[in-house]
Amino acid sequence: MTDLYAEHLDELARRWQDALRATGIDAALIGAGEARPYFLDDQGPTFRANPHFAQWLPGDDCQNAMLLIRPGEIPRLYFHRSRDYWHQPAAVPEVGGHFDIQVYQDVDALTRQVYADVEQINRAAFIGELDPADDNLPIAEKNPNHLLNQLHFSRARKTPFELDCMRRATETGVRGHRAAREAFYGGASEFEIHQAYLLASQQNESDLPYGNIVALNEHAGVLHYQHQERTLPDEVLSLLIDAGGRHLGYASDITRTYAKRAGTLFADLVVHLDQAQQDLIAGLAVGQDYVAVHEAMHRSVARILVESGLLLGSYEAVLAAGLTETFFPHGLGHLLGVQVHDVGGQLVSADGGVRPPPDNYPALRLTRTIDVGQVFTIEPGIYFIPMLLEPLRAHSSAALVNWSAVDELMPFGGIRIEDNVHVGEHGVENLTRDAFEVESVN
Repeated sequence: MTDLYAEHLDELARRWQDALRATGIDAALIGAGEARPYFLDDQGPTFRANPHFAQWLPGDDCQNAMLLIRPGEIPRLYFHRSRDYWHQPAAVPEVGGHFDIQVYQDVDALTRQVYADVEQINRAAFIGELDPADDNLPIAEKNPNHLLNQLHFSRARKTPFELDCMRRATETGVRGHRAAREAFYGGASEFEIHQAYLLASQQNESDLPYGNIVALNEHAGVLHYQHQERTLPDEVLSLLIDAGGRHLGYASDITRTYAKRAGTLFADLVVHLDQAQQDLIAGLAVGQDYVAVHEAMHRSVARILVESGLLLGSYEAVLAAGLTETFFPHGLGHLLGVQVHDVGGQLVSADGGVRPPPDNYPALRLTRTIDVGQVFTIEPGIYFIPMLLEPLRAHSSAALVNWSAVDELMPFGGIRIEDNVHVGEHGVENLTRDAFEVESVN
């Protein structure tokens, strides 16, 4: 066990103790979960552990495990390690004296012991996904919001151990991105680019924090494009790749966009958006309102679109007409951690106060005040999406659009540039750019 991990466990113990006492709950039982097969099948999706469990015991090799948290006591880990020659049994975690570990070969025996222990507790809550067969578990509450709000609010502040995991996840993702870029300029298809990413990052598809978005040309205008064509289009114009890495369950989330040919309007847009993103990140500071940061990015996008000749008139008029919302329809970013879209992005207090996004930016996942310890994405975009542009053609603001220029860019799909940012006590750390620089040197 590393010192960082030991300190991380101590911090988690403090957070859970505070949350339990604040809510009047005596103990929490966290279920890791178990893999479930597809309907009428013996195969199923890759297992991912309950994120609340994974924060204590990183990784996914923990099916059926349970963790009992009681203030002032060492957490009790009920760990399932089956006798099995069909699959590799889970390795018992090496966690020193930070857990009271009980290992069971039989799930039923594990469950009986959990029931017996929980019955001795006056008021216990369960956090996780319960099987219908577990309805008789002697607990007072299942996933109570007042407890989850406490935990989700504090999870935004990453521990040094979590930051270390995310830096390593970023290094993994960056190795894949560099290979993907090389494959793109070498004439690879979406599928081949994806394979190059996997090989260079040393991940298989089940390792990925989310399904890779590998989008050539107009496919980049589908925000979460989910396919990978095996053949190349007649003319390759652009690549948008949104892909990350995982380390001990913690994620990176990185997007880059490339123009096939330099000197084109699309290539210039990529450069300008990249610079605007970096300028925005350079100005981030503790105490800023993330909604205001999102709005500042829209002002930058408006300026880019006007200066490039895609929109007509002043950028103030463009903003007043809401035109940037057509070209930049998603939020600027989200919290990142043990989940790609980490929880608590709209919580303003530990007691569950929520700040919803503004009506004109409904997709914004993060509305909190920027604070020390947060890790979030900054991912502006400029897209040419037919579904969004068609209504604009019939709108009163259509005269502010240079339609011939926009139509020429439709086959390129769009641009997104995404970095992962850590807010430290002494400034902002761009995890993504730092990893790209290190990889370039290596």
